[in-house]
Amino acid sequence: MGARPGAACMPLEIERRFLVRGELWRQHVCWTARLQQGYLATGGGAGAGAPGLTVRVRRAAEQAWLTIKARPVGEAARHDAVRHEFEYPIPVADAEQLLQLAPQQLSKWRHGLDLPGGDWVVDVFEGANAPLVVAEVELADPLQAVPLPPWCVLELTGRHELSNAALAHTPLADWPAPQRQELLAWRAPGPG
Repeated sequence: MGARPGAACMPLEIERRFLVRGELWRQHVCWTARLQQGYLATGGGAGAGAPGLTVRVRRAAEQAWLTIKARPVGEAARHDAVRHEFEYPIPVADAEQLLQLAPQQLSKWRHGLDLPGGDWVVDVFEGANAPLVVAEVELADPLQAVPLPPWCVLELTGRHELSNAALAHTPLADWPAPQRQELLAWRAPGPG
């Protein structure tokens, strides 16, 4: 079979992620939504967020989406920040049924921010992933320079154990204590 039309132009998500310290990001909040996410399939291993194919259902109030993500091939595969992303709105009733089928789930509060350099959000995780707070910025190009706010203290881009799919499979509360404490130590206030 030949390549399908448009195959060279598959939609890409270009995103960098950072661990957040403190509350200064809150002064930039434009909107807030509670997200419920379920993972119907995660590829590349035992659902641990390895860089394979992921099928996710997401609900936010009266909106819902089905999303398929996959690692790209070729030149784009050289960047941890790049993935194929296909996202489709679905009826909320369908999302509710799919969430009941999803073996791994998580919930978080997403806050849209008014920062320069890309589309910024901060996710405040709930339940077994609390007190994790992660900033994400969507970019137009994987090599784009991004002015980082001082509360972005550790880059998480490419850390598959901290992807949403991996956190749904193995929440932060289930991590070995030394690994969990090492990560959360970055969130502790620093000197001066």
